[in-house]
Amino acid sequence: MVGAVVDGEGASGRRIRGLDAEERRARRREDLLDSGLELFSAQGYQDTSIEQICKHAYVGTKSFYEVFTGKEALYLALLDRIVAVVTGRLTSALDGLDEGRDEGAAARALIRHFADAFVEDVRVARVTFGEGRAVTPLAEAHRRTNRRWAAAFVETAWQRLGVAAGPHARAVAMGLIGGLFDIIADWLLDADTGRPADRSLLQDGLDRFYTVVSSGLTAS
Repeated sequence: MVGAVVDGEGASGRRIRGLDAEERRARRREDLLDSGLELFSAQGYQDTSIEQICKHAYVGTKSFYEVFTGKEALYLALLDRIVAVVTGRLTSALDGLDEGRDEGAAARALIRHFADAFVEDVRVARVTFGEGRAVTPLAEAHRRTNRRWAAAFVETAWQRLGVAAGPHARAVAMGLIGGLFDIIADWLLDADTGRPADRSLLQDGLDRFYTVVSSGLTAS
């Protein structure tokens, strides 16, 4: 077969371009997720078809269904990939905070990492907060689960920073996360996302919002 490299492993062990069957499947999955990110961010979930995603990824429709059960499954997997990346960045940032650093400065540093994780590649922000928002009931439930994770991370950060969060920390953390997400979603509507000044305005707004919320938290 043209393009195939057979390593003497039998039909099931055939390698193509140096990849075995599982590696090729994993590569197709990432290619489809990359295409979903590009197309969902550009034209929205509802206006993007599986055929368009396959064409963009150079993957056949049959191969698509070997990886995902449908467009919604791809979208949820894309959200999971985004959350995994953001989780890694925030966890590393929290672990890297200097001991004894001022709580306010440390929190603002974490919020900067949070914002950068979404807006360094604005497609990530659009898929998470903009074009693809609440596309299906299952996607919305998935999004709510991710918000609960984010709120739990905030509580962990408060504990690490020595913030006296009080008995209603979870509710306040949920409100904080919802507010941060909505500020980013609103910013996406009319910002020039590639303009440093607009990015700075977003960061200033997030910083100010956190300051107000944390002031009320410690006062209570």
